[in-house]
Amino acid sequence: MTIDWTHFTPWAALAGGALIGLAAALLWWLTGRIAGISGLVGGLLTAPSDWAFRLAFTLGLIAAPLLWRLFAPLPEIQLSASFAWMLAAGLVVGVGVKLGSGCTSGHGVCGLARLSPRSLAATLSFMAAGFITVWLLRHGLGG
Repeated sequence: MTIDWTHFTPWAALAGGALIGLAAALLWWLTGRIAGISGLVGGLLTAPSDWAFRLAFTLGLIAAPLLWRLFAPLPEIQLSASFAWMLAAGLVVGVGVKLGSGCTSGHGVCGLARLSPRSLAATLSFMAAGFITVWLLRHGLGG
């Protein structure tokens, strides 16, 4: 394995992670809400009582990269998978989010910060599944 030093940006990654953690903590401290993306976005159709908050949160997710474009170019997106594979992957992730009662942001960022045993189990599970998948694709299937 080699490191692509021209694209290795540990300080930017650290700053981004710190901002995500700060935003999640502030949302929890100020509103008592968990910044789990799947729960907030998924609840747009099923939770009429706080629909405005969920819509504002979702619009913020969409607006953030548009605002970033005012200051710097967005990274180039490179997709090597077909539409069918992307659709299948999205469906598998959606089923996993439903079965796991949350997504990586809800469990990995917010749940672990709250010392939730359920979130620890979920995070360990999806990290292990990711490691195994990458290993299989790179070594087991010769990719």
